[in-house]
Amino acid sequence: MIKMENKKSYAIVGASANPEKFGYKVTLSLKEIGFGVVPINPKEKEILGIEVFPTLGAAIDAKKEIDCAVFVVPPAVTENVLKEAFNLGIKEAWMQPGSESEEAIKFCEEKGLKCTHHACIMKHYGNVK
Repeated sequence: MIKMENKKSYAIVGASANPEKFGYKVTLSLKEIGFGVVPINPKEKEILGIEVFPTLGAAIDAKKEIDCAVFVVPPAVTENVLKEAFNLGIKEAWMQPGSESEEAIKFCEEKGLKCTHHACIMKHYGNVK
């Protein structure tokens, strides 16, 4: 597991405005801890009073700082967006349980991305909602 404590800003790929979804719970949890959160979801405009971006690239274009991409999406989406993250220079990924795949993990290993998988970021910080 990588040390995430020194990170300032997390892009939440799959952030949701629905309080029942993990994309909402992860966004809320990291925000309450005090981290910067950059919600990513092409179908949302605002979550928890925070502007949502349709893609990681759109967030970077808007000068948002992203230290780590947190994936709360199906594995096939993780695989595609992970490539975008790498091309944008994002060096770390956290794949929430259910969002990882062997292909995504292998991609991180091959590209030298720091990667946490099969672990819940909310449990990691002790802020489970």
